[in-house]
Formats: sequence, C-alpha cells, structure tokens
Amino acid sequence: MAELATIARPYAEALFEVTRANLPATQGWLDNLASAASSQDLLQFAANPRVNASQVFHVVTSALKDSLPEQGVNFLRTLIDNDRLAAVPEIARQFRVLANEVAGNSDAVIQSAFPIGQAELSELIATLEKRFGRKLEAKVQVTPELIGGVRVAVGDEVLDTSVKARLEQMKSALIA
Repeated sequence: MAELATIARPYAEALFEVTRANLPATQGWLDNLASAASSQDLLQFAANPRVNASQVFHVVTSALKDSLPEQGVNFLRTLIDNDRLAAVPEIARQFRVLANEVAGNSDAVIQSAFPIGQAELSELIATLEKRFGRKLEAKVQVTPELIGGVRVAVGDEVLDTSVKARLEQMKSALIA
C-alpha cells in the first residue's frame, strides 16, 4: 500500500490547498466519492479497456449519494483521466489527516468488546481528549475478541486497556 499512499499524496495535498477555505464540505464530498470508488465492481469497470473516461465518470457520479460541486467534478475527471480512481480512498484518508492538523483534531478508532452507550462514549471521549491533548473525532467499532475494556488508536498511538491485552501481558510475564 505504500505505492498507493505515494500516488495519493500529491492529489490530497493539491486538493487541500485548493479547498482550504471550505475543508469540511470538501471532506464530505470526498468521503462520498471514496465510498463509491472503493467498490471493486466499479474499479473493474473502470479498468476495462473498452470503457472510455466519460462512461466511467457517468457510472461514478450515478453511484454517489449526493451530487459533486464543480471542484469535485473537476477533481474526479482528473483522477479518471490519470487512471487514479483506485487511489480515491487513500486520497480521502490523507486529506482528512491534513484537515485535522489545521483544526487541531485527530481521528480516533475506539474498539470495544461491547456496544458503548452515548453517555459512556461522551465521557470516554472527554477522558481521551485530555489524555491525547487534542480534540478527537471518534469512530466506535465493536470487537468481541477484546473480551472487555477498550482499545483506542489515535494516529500511530495506541492505548489498549482490553482484557485481551492484559491476558497477553500476564502470559508474557509468566513465560519470561
């Protein structure tokens, strides 16, 4: 995936610079585009040599939940013309990182063994924001393998308070 990240970086940076005045709106349509472009059927259709760029553009835009603004249309046409449709999810991810840096935010993935209620989630996010020193945009995933507790990933930092992690620590201590 390093190659895809390398391909996506200039597109994400260029889009970031052009849309700096309206980052949240851009992130919205870019996430929508990334969702559509992550379809394997769509990517296979786009890779077909018998299909031209306008056909690919039409299929992609018809698969979107909302219509694209003019910048989005131009961006999509550029990606299709340069055969970079597969890079859209990575472009969206890198764009989000750039936008978060400007806003002082970070994306957080909270894995929990059980569903977390809204009140508990709000309290957990407040605690994590103090711990990490920045505002967090949290996404919760239920991961039963954790047995109990939570595992939080913010960028390259991981805070693992799950029962599974504690059992692994005890296993390592007993073996050593």
